[in-house]
Amino acid sequence: MNMNITEAAVTELRANNEHDIQFYRLSVQPGGCSGFKYSLLMEDAASDDDFVIDAANDVKLIVDPFSSSYLEGVELGYTKTLTEAGFTFKNPNASGGCGCGSSFSA
Repeated sequence: MNMNITEAAVTELRANNEHDIQFYRLSVQPGGCSGFKYSLLMEDAASDDDFVIDAANDVKLIVDPFSSSYLEGVELGYTKTLTEAGFTFKNPNASGGCGCGSSFSA
């Protein structure tokens, strides 16, 4: 599975790792205005069929098989401005999105 995780995203994931989190699960869920939405959750273990992505020595992402086809080639980033902060997704598989930027269609 091919993904790019920016240094800003790795830094933010590392900063939130106060509880010795083993993995961050990145997935695609049905929902949102455009059909799919992103989910990023803390996990203790990966399933046997998960893809494990080493973003850094102490930061590992896991992706389930369903989500992997929608997340292939995605860039996970993090942005922080005066008015907002959060993870960003540049998804070459998305064919559209909504005005709020939190969901996409494929």
